[in-house]
Amino acid sequence: MRTFKAELEKAEAKGIALGHFNIAAIEQLNAISDVARKLNVPVVVGVSEGERKYIGVPEVRALLDALNKQYGDASGDGFWLFLNADHTHDPALAEEAARNGFDEVLFDGGKFPLDEDIAKTKAAVQSLKAINPNVLVEGEIGYIGSDSEMWDKIPEGAAISPETLTKPEDAARFVKDTGVDMLAPAVGNIHGMFKNAPNPRLDIPRIKAIKEAVKIPLVLHGGSGIVDEDFTAAIAAGITLVHISTEIRAAWRKGVEEELKAAPDELAPYKIMPEAIRDMEEVIEKRLRLFMKL
Repeated sequence: MRTFKAELEKAEAKGIALGHFNIAAIEQLNAISDVARKLNVPVVVGVSEGERKYIGVPEVRALLDALNKQYGDASGDGFWLFLNADHTHDPALAEEAARNGFDEVLFDGGKFPLDEDIAKTKAAVQSLKAINPNVLVEGEIGYIGSDSEMWDKIPEGAAISPETLTKPEDAARFVKDTGVDMLAPAVGNIHGMFKNAPNPRLDIPRIKAIKEAVKIPLVLHGGSGIVDEDFTAAIAAGITLVHISTEIRAAWRKGVEEELKAAPDELAPYKIMPEAIRDMEEVIEKRLRLFMKL
């Protein structure tokens, strides 16, 4: 059986990163699956607390299982969809994901002071591993905003100045004390993207120093809006998983708006959504080719 841990290890050995894309509707899952099948690569599908409430926890697990059974190779390489309970703040919701066979759970205590973040994340790791020893648990250190939106300015409280970014020594302590399998640091990234400008540049030397300090897979959140050269440098410095959400949400909305403009009286969703799916597929394919050096 394919495991998320093994796929991360393969990515690290190749010096590439896996792509992580969030979904809130079947059209987003279709776009991700279509591109993953076309490129014949593994992809991580993320669902936040709000997205899981909308789609359903057992429902999203069943959808991915069906796609993996139909198109994937359970004992080899190529296409496979892994499932992450993204940005989970409520321990009960984290445990629900573990019980339903999610491959990963991100327990997000990044908005709390370091000591509190460590205590909460350690408790989450213990409870989740007791439910499913094979589930990977990701922790977050440093606040990078909480919403996948189009911004006019940096979200209030987001760690963006050098003194507020994740320190390698704090990352090492966090990993040692919590026992997380993966770490999402604040390295200049923010959730969402700016309307009329690229996102802030990443602190690449900091990523490299954190990777050397923790020796576990690093996750880059807030990937939407980051320039390509920063992605390439960040992956070379130690990032193994990159999250993209706002970009495909924006592509979905653009496609729906264009189709409704072209056919204002259309009522059938299956006739309206193909344009949005094509727009999302363009974003997803571009990102996967960059992250995986395809």
